[in-house]
Amino acid sequence: MSHFKTNLRDIEFNLFEVLGVGRQLERKIYPMLNVEVARNLLAGAYELAVGPVAASYVDSDRDPVFFDHVRRVVVVPDSLRKSVAALNEAGFAALGMPHAMGGVDAPAPLRWAIQEMLMSANRAAHFFNLGPLMHTVLYHEGTPRQQQWAIRAWEKRWGATMVLTEPDAGSDVGMGRTVAVGQADGSWHINGVKRFISGGDLGDTTDNVLHLVLARPEGARRGTKGLSLFMVPKFLFDPATMALGDRNGVYVTGLERKMGLKSAPTCELTFGAEHPAVGYLVGEVHNGIAQMFRAIESSRMGVGAMATGTLSSGYLHALDYAEHRVQGADMLRIVDRSAPRVTIFHHPDIRRSLMRQKAYAEGLRALYLYCAVYQDAELANAEFGVDAESAGRVSDLLLPIVKGVCSERAYEVLAESLQTFGGSGYLQDYPVEQYVRDVRVDSLYEGTTAIQAQDFFFRKIIRDDGATLRLVTSQIARFAYSEQVGSRLQTEQDLLGFALMEFHAMMTALRSYLTAAPYEPTEIYKVGLVLVRFLHATGDLLIAWRLLEQAQIALRALDQGPIAIDRPFYTGKIAVAQWFTRNTLPSMTAVRTVIENIDTDIMHLDEAAF
Repeated sequence: MSHFKTNLRDIEFNLFEVLGVGRQLERKIYPMLNVEVARNLLAGAYELAVGPVAASYVDSDRDPVFFDHVRRVVVVPDSLRKSVAALNEAGFAALGMPHAMGGVDAPAPLRWAIQEMLMSANRAAHFFNLGPLMHTVLYHEGTPRQQQWAIRAWEKRWGATMVLTEPDAGSDVGMGRTVAVGQADGSWHINGVKRFISGGDLGDTTDNVLHLVLARPEGARRGTKGLSLFMVPKFLFDPATMALGDRNGVYVTGLERKMGLKSAPTCELTFGAEHPAVGYLVGEVHNGIAQMFRAIESSRMGVGAMATGTLSSGYLHALDYAEHRVQGADMLRIVDRSAPRVTIFHHPDIRRSLMRQKAYAEGLRALYLYCAVYQDAELANAEFGVDAESAGRVSDLLLPIVKGVCSERAYEVLAESLQTFGGSGYLQDYPVEQYVRDVRVDSLYEGTTAIQAQDFFFRKIIRDDGATLRLVTSQIARFAYSEQVGSRLQTEQDLLGFALMEFHAMMTALRSYLTAAPYEPTEIYKVGLVLVRFLHATGDLLIAWRLLEQAQIALRALDQGPIAIDRPFYTGKIAVAQWFTRNTLPSMTAVRTVIENIDTDIMHLDEAAF
């Protein structure tokens, strides 16, 4: 029996009833797709996820990959190898890839919904499947010859990695010391050590691995502006035929031992220690950090989708357990010793916890899929009336929320999923304890939550004076103050409108600290002390809005008399939106109060006092 559970009905509801993907497909914007094909793709991805992909999830945690120090390769257990092969053979990664690479045009929300299932069904297997993303980056950023390499690498299902982090340069990428030395033949020799490289070696699951490496050419300036992007293959290959040649001088020199994701091969890579690690400047331009951001932004979106899928599975396991675990009497008869025992689903706090789990599982999905709409210019224009440039800016604005909020809330709320099981949740008899261990890293890699919060405020709001933010908040305001929603959600509309006012008050306070900083430098500390809290509050505001939009659609569906099987689904949509709005949005006032009254005392406290 598969560990993996998901709510395919909710995914389809988001795509076809909320976000207008079906309408776009009917317009023949995507020549190879229609609604029926899209639904078949979703069903196929679901079967793949719950079947061969999920099959090795538990095994690969108990019997993880290991590093063979003699051959200096990662050894992959048989069960995981089969899951990786199933992912590669299915070819779902072709959705959204360039036509020249054999890709298929598809709406961005559809692509990400499919990836949610495939990634969260087996996180370790996902890290063996980074090739399509990195090959696509090479195709977009490379020279014509490098574009051909990317096409052939995808055809051959070669692996690929994103190589940024160094032992002394984690979040501060600009401190990287890896050096690139130009050669007479136009190639480069790369020298240095990189750490925390996901998929740094893929064992015998692929014939070759292309490392996309940030390195500093000799003489280049310090900081991120001095970094360039190089493609460094594990095995050298003939540029014309792609036939494999000699082993290149990049080797795994360590495999990280982790809290979770034990079979995702997170490696230390050493370049040029024994013989030259030959690399090729990507695109023949020194623009490394900007080029790499194609992969970073996609990875951040992927983290949000994967965290959401993991939380959704954990919630559905907790729900199933609560509906079958008999424990205690109903609270109405708690003093009656003769009262019959009931399932824990009857207990108020269990229901509270389950509703919170449902709210974030479905709310985070609604959040990242809303962001995905803006990654598709045609869809964004049709649904929200924005041009391609504005759509790109909105996607950029939302990405740190998707990455930061989805990762943090998934870990936090999965702890409640585990709690639903009582002591049994702490055992390996159920998959939730593994989910908790595996999802913890989501708030760490691809930029920690504090970095996401800083990116959101400084780069995405302040840099354009809040113009892009106003595009989103105007939509929230339109819903909150609309008379068309009807009295059935009036209380929730009022709460949403008040929460939006509290959000604007938070922004006013943060701007005041920023304005005062040139005259009183320590004022900037106030911004830093509250930005993560501000990011979470923004996430809750967006989730409440998206859930209420869904509730409005559910109300209309119920008015039209849905088929019996859909009635509980729509009823649940209304209930979860009302619960989340009433139980979460009032906390916006507390966050505003903290932000408006924050002081910098702890920044002046002697370290010894800690």
